[in-house]
Amino acid sequence: MNDLVIAVDDVAADVSRIGAVLGAAGVGLEGGGVWAGQAHYLVADGAVAVAALDAAGIRATSAPALVVPLRADMPGEMGRMMSALHSAGIRVDAQYSDHDNRKVFVVDDDERARTVLG
Repeated sequence: MNDLVIAVDDVAADVSRIGAVLGAAGVGLEGGGVWAGQAHYLVADGAVAVAALDAAGIRATSAPALVVPLRADMPGEMGRMMSALHSAGIRVDAQYSDHDNRKVFVVDDDERARTVLG
């Protein structure tokens, strides 16, 4: 899985265009959102998504994403996960949830993060 990142200015207009381009390319969005002027989306094939957006004149980047189970019914679970990553010295560049009750992390060390989070 990959985290797709696209700068956005006008959220409704930009995300509408991004969705249309990715949909036409057969790229499904499995989670994500928009914050701080950036759209982040979880996609199966980052290279295909970036190529489709680039062809439409939309600059995008893709990075590997770590996807782990999220016990959303347990209060404090997010804090526990972030504390574990912080204590291990793992930098978190982005985090969000997907559509299948999992947590998505973009980190500087996927393997260590996977081990830390169990």
